[in-house]
Amino acid sequence: MRQTGQIGRLGTTPPVPGRPTIFRWAAVLSALFFLFLTWQIAVGGALRRADERLGDAIGSSGLPKRAAELLADLGNITVALPVLAAVLGYAAWRARREGVPRWWTRPGTAALTMTAVPLLVVPIKETVARTGPAVMGPGTGFYPSGHATTAAVAYGACLLLLLPYVRGAYVRRELVIGYTVLNAAVGLGLVRRGYHWPLDVVGGWCLSVVLLYVMCAVWAGRAPRG
Repeated sequence: MRQTGQIGRLGTTPPVPGRPTIFRWAAVLSALFFLFLTWQIAVGGALRRADERLGDAIGSSGLPKRAAELLADLGNITVALPVLAAVLGYAAWRARREGVPRWWTRPGTAALTMTAVPLLVVPIKETVARTGPAVMGPGTGFYPSGHATTAAVAYGACLLLLLPYVRGAYVRRELVIGYTVLNAAVGLGLVRRGYHWPLDVVGGWCLSVVLLYVMCAVWAGRAPRG
């Protein structure tokens, strides 16, 4: 039986991917920035006004609306959840086949992390009650973006579950780059179609970093000692 790798090392089955100290600081900074953004949005600060000007500029950019719609749809639960479910099944199967103790822990924690998204996003939306771009009408509840958070958490969990089974640093790096580009594309699509302001998307990304870090921290805490 292969032993669980130490935290921060890749290549054994299944470690907590990445460098933990960097990830920890990224989560702390993301949480602080999220609080700052939420305050600015709630009080109608200068950052909110600049955000809405930027959103209007992106909304009138040259990206075709049909393409933007397709990119935004990648953050829809009807797209992201089936992808995550497939990866959860694969990760559980691989871990069980390789005799990993408590093989269900990582897929199960990833699933719970995904369920935490609406439990956090919806109350924040209702509390902040931000109005959306003009195309969305007079309604409120646009900050943070649920689509951006869903995409970042769902595909991020997929990435972290799959990295231990991927050979070669180059391939891992390309997967991380692909994940980053994918989420940037979702965010661009959401803003271009007028579904969200840019900081709605950024707020969703900040929240997702915190959620993914907590997920990995649970993985590390439940890992058997080799």
